[in-house]
Amino acid sequence: MATLDMLGQPCPLPVIGAKKALKQATPGDTLVVLVDNDIAVQNLAKMAKTLGHEVSSKAIDKNFEVVIGVKAKAPATAQEGGLVVAISQGTLGNGDQTLGRNLLKAFIFSLTESEPRPEYLLFFNGGAFLTCEGSDSLQDLATLADQGVVISTCGACLDFYGLKERLKVGAITNMYAIVSTMSQAGKLINV
Repeated sequence: MATLDMLGQPCPLPVIGAKKALKQATPGDTLVVLVDNDIAVQNLAKMAKTLGHEVSSKAIDKNFEVVIGVKAKAPATAQEGGLVVAISQGTLGNGDQTLGRNLLKAFIFSLTESEPRPEYLLFFNGGAFLTCEGSDSLQDLATLADQGVVISTCGACLDFYGLKERLKVGAITNMYAIVSTMSQAGKLINV
């Protein structure tokens, strides 16, 4: 059993560290990752499950212990994906803010009708507001999620803006996963 102390490390360092450690692991090994926030626990669990490993976690005082049971050797790379849309702001284009918000709402609605649909929608920085309570695009994003589109919002961004409890659609992710998804996209639209 190996232990990786990631206490005090900001997103995405716990995931990056664990992923590196898992590349050295063999089936049957156990990796224990120590972290100090719930977002890191969620991100580690998602990464471990994606790689086919067993994962559990428990709180220890104000920290967390994430236990990853290695089931198989981590794949070198994921398969090339399809369309990925990365949204980093609450407007589309530069210029008038009201027009930009309306254009982005129309853009997201248009994705519900487009073929092929994106495989992933990634939200970070100001784009994080779009997946949260009060967004004019929640209904369209829920439709996309129902159609099988994976919707992910940066956990560090949600924390920074105080939005974590207001997330209404999709899942919380980290910047490492965002970069991985973007780099494996067959096509990438960056808004």
